[in-house]
Amino acid sequence: MSHISHLTSPISKRYAIIVAGGSGSRMGSGMPKQFLLLNGLPVLIHTLLAFQNSQSKPELILVLPSTYHDYWAKLCEMHNFSLPHRVVSGGETRFHSVKNGLDLISADEPSLIAVQDAVRPMTSPETIDKAYESAAEHGNGVAAVKSRDSIRQLKNDVSVALTRDEIYLVQTPQTFQSAQLKKAYTQEYSSTFTDDASVVEATGTRIYLVNGSYKNIKITFPEDIAVVELLMNQASSLGES
Repeated sequence: MSHISHLTSPISKRYAIIVAGGSGSRMGSGMPKQFLLLNGLPVLIHTLLAFQNSQSKPELILVLPSTYHDYWAKLCEMHNFSLPHRVVSGGETRFHSVKNGLDLISADEPSLIAVQDAVRPMTSPETIDKAYESAAEHGNGVAAVKSRDSIRQLKNDVSVALTRDEIYLVQTPQTFQSAQLKKAYTQEYSSTFTDDASVVEATGTRIYLVNGSYKNIKITFPEDIAVVELLMNQASSLGES
């Protein structure tokens, strides 16, 4: 993994597109998971604050289904959340949602753009900054962690062991130089696009990984809330950010 120690990019403009298109279906909740309370605050607020707490302090763009714009505004008022950010409507898929966020960023000025899952509230400032640093030097930086488990691939009802040390679990942020990301999103949508790295890779671009964290959990199931709250409370008791 690339490891760079300082923010040395001549590209000073930084953005973060926070993608909040998820529903509460797998949570067994009618409420989209980005709005569920986590230690008294909506998950989404924690995620936005993570970027504000980084050295990079990017401009924030929140991609949110249009039906929830008013609800989000009320949540911000209720929790006295005034961190500046722009809100844009989501699209049919994650690909289209990211594209809508990109439309708010001028192509005339080179910048670094991170794309982040709204439901990863424990992304550390260090991971955020490392992804921007890698993008500045290499064109992109994608947070990932090595698999802790043995891995098998099932194909045509036959399972085959894969080499665990070669397997990485991809997270967000996934950060890119603006020209690279904007070019990638001129492609037609494909069901093979599972994340931004796969969209960019389809243009023939090499993807660089940076160290993520096993604590950088994507909230998907009800038990994830309890785990993240426990981790947050442990970090707070230890005086971590």
